[in-house]
Amino acid sequence: MKNPKILVIIPARGGSKGIPRKNLRSLNGKPLIYYSIKNALSVETYAIDCYVSSEDDEILAISNKFNAKIFRRDSQNSVDKTTLDPVIHEAYEAIKVIEKKDYDIVITLQPTSPLLSPKSIENAIDTLLEKELDTIISGTWDSHLSWIKKEGKFLPNYKKRLNRQELPEIYRETGGFLITRTEFVQPNSRLGGSIEIFPLKQKEAIDIDNYEDWSLCEYYLKRKRIVFAVSGNREIGLGHVYNTLSIANEILNHEIIFLVDKTSELAFTKIKELNHNVHIQQSKNTFTESILEFRPDVVINDRLDTTEGEILALKNHGCLVINFEDLGSGSRKADLVINAMYPEENFMLGHFFGTKYFILRDEFIFTPVKTVINKVRTLLISFGGVDPNNYTARVLKIVKPICDELKIKIVVIAGMGYKNMEDLLAIYNDVKILKNVSSISEQMSTADVVFTSAGRTTFEVAAIGVPTIVLCQNERETTHFFASEENGFYNLGLGSEVSDADIKAAFEKTLPLETRLAMNQRMLESSLRNGKKRVMKLINGLINE
Repeated sequence: MKNPKILVIIPARGGSKGIPRKNLRSLNGKPLIYYSIKNALSVETYAIDCYVSSEDDEILAISNKFNAKIFRRDSQNSVDKTTLDPVIHEAYEAIKVIEKKDYDIVITLQPTSPLLSPKSIENAIDTLLEKELDTIISGTWDSHLSWIKKEGKFLPNYKKRLNRQELPEIYRETGGFLITRTEFVQPNSRLGGSIEIFPLKQKEAIDIDNYEDWSLCEYYLKRKRIVFAVSGNREIGLGHVYNTLSIANEILNHEIIFLVDKTSELAFTKIKELNHNVHIQQSKNTFTESILEFRPDVVINDRLDTTEGEILALKNHGCLVINFEDLGSGSRKADLVINAMYPEENFMLGHFFGTKYFILRDEFIFTPVKTVINKVRTLLISFGGVDPNNYTARVLKIVKPICDELKIKIVVIAGMGYKNMEDLLAIYNDVKILKNVSSISEQMSTADVVFTSAGRTTFEVAAIGVPTIVLCQNERETTHFFASEENGFYNLGLGSEVSDADIKAAFEKTLPLETRLAMNQRMLESSLRNGKKRVMKLINGLINE
């Protein structure tokens, strides 16, 4: 049967009881009946005639507006006790005369399964034809330990208590579809002799019988697919990764996918550690092509500068585009741009910049502010996830004699991309050296002075109020306006241009109590802890709109 003649009948009675006027109620902006009609008309592999069978004038009129053909059923087939067999049989017998066709297959497609996909219908038809089945019915795996009630007593409906995965495969029918060959469409049956269940995905198997089912379908229909396009490697660090992870943790109502570029295996490893759905760019594709393979509704870029062509390509496929820390030409075409770390010279619609839009990780939001003590007891050295210039070793060598003399404890935290760990451990057996710490806020809050680079760590130490000396890793970091004297930092500028003597002098100048109190006070004036709320309000507003 190469080109089967297929008739889809959608039975839609007007007198639904559980949810009154269910088939016409608005579900995510469309009447419920719309979704089954759309599914039938969206099947591409097979030619299909789609009819809605109803006794209700309004249902028939609305169905016709969505390009379904209509059949007015007999009133006797519209009462509460009527089953679907006579409803489908009546419509089939009449429609084959109207269309002057000898149909091969009749599909009953109920309007109560709005999440069913046209692809599942196509695959079910394929299975029926390939296996030469008489009937195929949509179902879902439903193996549980179950009980039955007999003569007022509850009895186990199983022989042995087993884990769910070990139980016999039990399937229950869904209201999705019943596909059968026409010779089996009878007034009291639509089943042939050879029957199979076609398993649906959990989402597609939802049948709307009550308001709880309705709410669940509404949730899935409003759910967007968000792709986080992220970079993170030994050259640029993992700040972008931590930023997007913080955003992802705030998004519960949408599907989230992470995609990292082909140079960002370090980012891939970090995101994978946290059990997120993460992928790496395929070498045969451009990064934009790899993003579009996931068919996203929203793309959130946190990968430094983008080009105008990249952003327009995403928008031409209907994507909303949100960019972080983007100074490239693509920022002018994005729907929303948030630059907490870089100043912008001109005001642009949809662009938000400045300290108040920095996203703190939760561990810093909930860490108490620093109480400055008389004497420096602990120095923390932490130059990010990779520290490409190995400032960790350089600073440690310079300040170690001073710390030994003043009995200052030194703690070093190296990121997961730091390559010189073994050298440090071999030289400094009296220094506490940690790597890839999961909760760095605890170490920061106990430190009295911090050495770090001019990345995201500066915002984190400022949120707690720990006096900090900054060495910039590269020219781009020198443009980060936040790590300034005005905000409580001792910023030495580009580290490669700073002498050892200047580093030593900066440390010594930070030791007095009065200096550290002033730095602490200026840091805490920045009020960073509400940044994530501001950013999520912008993101959610755009997505929901």
